[in-house]
Amino acid sequence: LIFLKKDFRRKKLQNRLNFIFPNLFKMKIPTLAIAALTIGSTAAEVYFKEQFNDDKWVDTWTIPKNWKPESEMGEWKISEGKFHGGDANDKGLQTTQDARFYGLSAKLSKEFNSSDSKDLVIQYSVKHEQGIDCGGAYIKLLPGGKQFDADKFGGDTPYAIMFGPDICGSTKRTHVILHSDKKNDNLLINKDIPCLSDELSHIHTLVLKPDNTFEVFTDNKSVRKGKLEDEFNFLEPKEIKDPNESKPTDWDDIPKIPDPNDVKPDGYDDIPEEIPDPTATKPSDWDDEDDGEWEPPMVDNPEYDGPWAPKMIDNPNYQGKWVHPKIPNPDYEYDEKMYAVCKDGCSHVGFELWQVKSGTIFDDIIITDSLEEAQKFAEETFFKKKDIEKELYDAAQTIESMEGDEYDEGEDDDDDGFAEEL
Repeated sequence: LIFLKKDFRRKKLQNRLNFIFPNLFKMKIPTLAIAALTIGSTAAEVYFKEQFNDDKWVDTWTIPKNWKPESEMGEWKISEGKFHGGDANDKGLQTTQDARFYGLSAKLSKEFNSSDSKDLVIQYSVKHEQGIDCGGAYIKLLPGGKQFDADKFGGDTPYAIMFGPDICGSTKRTHVILHSDKKNDNLLINKDIPCLSDELSHIHTLVLKPDNTFEVFTDNKSVRKGKLEDEFNFLEPKEIKDPNESKPTDWDDIPKIPDPNDVKPDGYDDIPEEIPDPTATKPSDWDDEDDGEWEPPMVDNPEYDGPWAPKMIDNPNYQGKWVHPKIPNPDYEYDEKMYAVCKDGCSHVGFELWQVKSGTIFDDIIITDSLEEAQKFAEETFFKKKDIEKELYDAAQTIESMEGDEYDEGEDDDDDGFAEEL
């Protein structure tokens, strides 16, 4: 009954929005100012695409049965969300239970292999409509081929790329983690990429190029780009400290020394830290026989400067900080294949998450070899509904702030209307 009442109130609010903003859904759809959107898109290869518009997603995706106990796993559901900018058929996949693990994987329509020397583009949208406090929303690109075990897919499953937002408390970052076959390790980007943490949809795009560069976009705006060797620890350092060199034993790196001419004054140690308060007077009702001999309270001695120490002067023999000489690193070798995270092919995509507060909606996934193709797909999906969703959200926030506690104060009357509608 409580759930139905909440749903009734939500629909009532949406009806008010439709009444107040009758032309909202007639807004012109925004377009990206990118002339290259249609160039080359026909030659693009799409390895995976998912929009979660109906229950057919269960035929594509597998929930792992042998990763965590069933009691610790959260359930997924198809949902359009609270404030939805798309049409009635446009939905997403939502987490539904707090403090749960979420696992899901699907096979690509065609394996992506880095040996083809193509760009790799991963793009999907995330909406934290619950106001997330702690939880992941990243996606993984996975190797494995026919050996991939979807029922055991989880945090320990090897992956080629982990990409997307991860939020917990004050930490709000977009993960970019790439697998290095040479180091047999997953390499985090050296400097965090901040992520948005509002309750609206945002689309995240990663581009990995065979020239060993990458770029990350949020809502089609570039938020980080560069060379893999500069942003990740794929390579050994070009220089190392010379193992045959060490700081000389007589190297003087002390900038200040005690002044040898500064002498402690005579009687300095006889100055007490505290003295009787010279302004204190014996209370008029003090009785020496009953209270004992009166003594004034102690206060800090203004003439006491603490333990004596000689003044410090510049060290005339100071040589500066010793710097260890460096030499070329014999183990340094440039790797032309840093970008090749799918050296043996990537065959699956998946989510393995932990969320304290559920409600995140995932949508509009595409994996392709063309940024233009991904941007075109974003135009047809995410950007088609982005502004309408924002208008609905802002309008609802305005109405709720104006109405205040209307529902609480008029709960009985609202229950009557609720009952009538039922």
